[in-house]
Parts: sequence; structure tokens; C-alpha cells
Amino acid sequence: MSLVLERETPPLRQDETGAVRIGNSRVLLETVIRAFQDGASPESIVQRYSTLSLSDVYNTIGYYLRHQEAIEAYLTQREQLAESVQQRLSSVQPDLSLIRTRLLSQQNQ
Repeated sequence: MSLVLERETPPLRQDETGAVRIGNSRVLLETVIRAFQDGASPESIVQRYSTLSLSDVYNTIGYYLRHQEAIEAYLTQREQLAESVQQRLSSVQPDLSLIRTRLLSQQNQ
């Protein structure tokens, strides 16, 4: 019996918003990579996100290790997008701390 070596594509897919997700799950690439960078093992990542398979997490981490520059550029882009969304939300939403203070003062009356 001989071992058949074949190329595998990474278990990554881009959704309609441009976000990269792992396998058939809704878990984002940045979630898995940041957990790995924080010292989480693939096994603990799967425990946190039960919709992930262990093989998909290992394959994703392997892909990241082989393509760090491209993945880091993607992660930076996603962080910038998140910051711009946060800024837009902050500009249209009222200051929630003021609402909280007002509600607490009404409750104490």
C-alpha cells in the first residue's frame, strides 16, 4: 500500500460581505488566528467554537503559518473596517452612559 499525496485547499471561504470564514462554520478567520496568537491550542479553539472541526483548525493555522504576511494584511484590513464601523456607530448612537445615568436616577426616585 502506498501513500497518495494530494494537495488540499485551505478550509477557508469568503462570505458575501468579504469576511473569511472557516469550513462550513460562521467562525471568522480572525477569531481562530487571534486565539492561536494568544496561545490557544487547536483543541481548545475547537472547544470554544464547537462548529469547527479539529482538522479545519489545524489546516487554517498551517495556512496562516505559510502565508503570514498575507493573513496579517487581511487581519489589519478587518481591524480597520471594525474601527470605522465603530466610529460610525458612535456618531449616530447617543452616549449610552448618559442614558444609563438617567435611568438609574429615575429608579432611585
